[in-house]
Amino acid sequence: MLPSPSPRPNRNNLSTGVGRERVTLVLGGGNALGAYLAGAYERLHEQGVRPERIVGASIGAVTGAILVGNPPERRLERLQAFWAEAAQHTARAAPAGLRDRQVYNGAHAALAAALGRPSIFGHRYPGLWSIVPGMPGDVALYNHSPLRRTLESLVDFDRLNRADEVRFTLTATDLETGEDVYFDNTRHEIGPEHVLASAAIAPLFPPVEIGGRLLCDPGYANNLPLDPVFDPAPDRDLVCIAIDLFGLRSPRPATLDAVLERAQDIVFASAGRRRVEGLRREYALRQELQPDGPRVRLVHLAYQAADHELAAKTLDYSPSSIRDRWAAGRRDMASGLALLEGAAAGDGRRLEYLAVDPRGAGAVPGAGPVLDRAA
Repeated sequence: MLPSPSPRPNRNNLSTGVGRERVTLVLGGGNALGAYLAGAYERLHEQGVRPERIVGASIGAVTGAILVGNPPERRLERLQAFWAEAAQHTARAAPAGLRDRQVYNGAHAALAAALGRPSIFGHRYPGLWSIVPGMPGDVALYNHSPLRRTLESLVDFDRLNRADEVRFTLTATDLETGEDVYFDNTRHEIGPEHVLASAAIAPLFPPVEIGGRLLCDPGYANNLPLDPVFDPAPDRDLVCIAIDLFGLRSPRPATLDAVLERAQDIVFASAGRRRVEGLRREYALRQELQPDGPRVRLVHLAYQAADHELAAKTLDYSPSSIRDRWAAGRRDMASGLALLEGAAAGDGRRLEYLAVDPRGAGAVPGAGPVLDRAA
């Protein structure tokens, strides 16, 4: 259980439906799908919404560190720089046809798996060769030390740890016990190694030892880390915007790859669904016991992969896919803010759950990053 920080002055824009409540942003994991988080934050930023707390897992922890470790006027610039470096530029532009686009996406995912991404991960030795008899043992396929260098160049960790503007919590999993482990800048000195631990999805990346515990990415068990927000229960009105990178709903799969993609989505999205269901039951009881207590509005966005996305989508760093995900994040966040504005008056419920339907979200002009190579 983490202590609540002292209240901070509210800086949010009433026109968004976010009024006197505190705003917390929860960012889920999903590797290359994280461009959706960046687009969603861009829309929030443009509307003048400044979260007082950010909670992240995996690429959500990376995104959160970039946001908290920079002043507001530099946050979007730093996100752009991260994804410009991450993008896998090739000579060919994305084709228009569905099948051709799937081939294009798959080729980029295969290139990332074969060559790595210089700003995020590279091959390690023996890595995959450790399965060959007589080779030394290993625990991961890739080396994620390039991500450490990227974090050190994009994040001011002194600023992140001051915790005077934004509270930051990141989550990891103890690889030996399976327990959730949380690091919070109001209690811990957070460094690049903590972010690496949160992003160390097994068996792609090696676990990170911190404080005698071997830590890895929490994605398999806790990919949308809502628990730190609600334990202890908020003592003031709260808007919690939770952004998932995997969706539970999808058209019926018709190919083996689509079945693999659905299996992946279900694994990574199910824990978040169960936590939301638990919160709804918990707050129904709170409603009975203390109907006038602090109110929570929980806005839930989930990335809906396009038809051309494949099971290997988390390794697809093609510029077109990054732009598409960024644009989807902007579009869905605009819908989420519209839901908040429509629910501003409230109906007396202690917990109001507002789920964004990406199929009904409108297009947002000006969407997508400019993915020039970083200098």
